This record gives sequence, structure tokens and C-alpha cells, in this order.
Amino acid sequence: MTTAICPGSFDPVTLGHVDIIKRASKMFDRVIVAVLVNLAKVPCFSIDERIHLLEKATEGIENVEIVGFDGLLVDYAAQNNATVIVKGLRAVSDFEYEFQMALTNNKLNPDIETVFLTTSSENMYLSSSIVKQVAQLGGDISPFVPECVHDEILSRLKKGENKK
Repeated sequence: MTTAICPGSFDPVTLGHVDIIKRASKMFDRVIVAVLVNLAKVPCFSIDERIHLLEKATEGIENVEIVGFDGLLVDYAAQNNATVIVKGLRAVSDFEYEFQMALTNNKLNPDIETVFLTTSSENMYLSSSIVKQVAQLGGDISPFVPECVHDEILSRLKKGENKK
């Protein structure tokens, strides 16, 4: 049984995230979506809120579980018998950063491989940052986020509201 981890901050979840998770779920027996604490970012949504949104957005994908974690990804992967880290790539700029992380993770634990999935063309431009900016400026985020979590995301982000 092959277990993969899809890590990210998911602040908030986008259709691009869901696309990568769905595709990974077809490739691996078990997919752990690991919502991480990113020390470089101040999140708009708490870790519990991000887990909740992801659970709703991935409902019905049987081999996917959503968890929160902090610490080293390779340590978490090893503790959960994961041998693969799945990362989505949108552009060359993503690759440069993710390639560095993959090499670092491999140095820390050579038994864990990183697999890169390129985003679908309709999601190449999409990021959580764009969703936040569009929502805060009163724009329509429905083309960017799963319908089942649209209202929850919008209510938090509209008009610059940022409650934790």
C-alpha cells in the first residue's frame, strides 16, 4: 500500500488544490492532505478551518484524509509510512522552490520521493493569494474555489474581514 502526502497551507483551498488531490488519489492507495503551519505566512483561516474546508471539498474521495501538522514534512511522512510527497506545479517559479525542497527532503530522508504534478491549464494562474485578493476587493471567486465551500470562504474574506 503506497501512501502519499499532499502538503500545503491551503489558505484557502482552491480548485487547483482539489485537482491535484483528486489526481493523486488515483495514483496512490492512500493520500494524506497535510495542512501545515507555515511560519513564513500569517493565515486568514485557522488550521481547523482549513481542515474543515478541505474535508468538505474532498468529500467522496474515499482514500483521502485531511490532517494538520507542524514540524518537518519528512518526519511526519515517516511517522505515517508515506513514501511519496506530491506537489503541484503551476509555473517555472514554483519548480525552482519545490525542487530545492525536494532535494532538501531527500537529503533528510532518502526513502521519501517527491512527485511533481503539473496543474491543469485552467488552474495555472490560480493561487490562494489570488483568491484572497479578489474576494477582499469584492470580486467573484466562484471560478476559483469549490462550490461547496464558496460561501464560507467568501464570508471570511469579503471587504477585508480577517477574523481568526
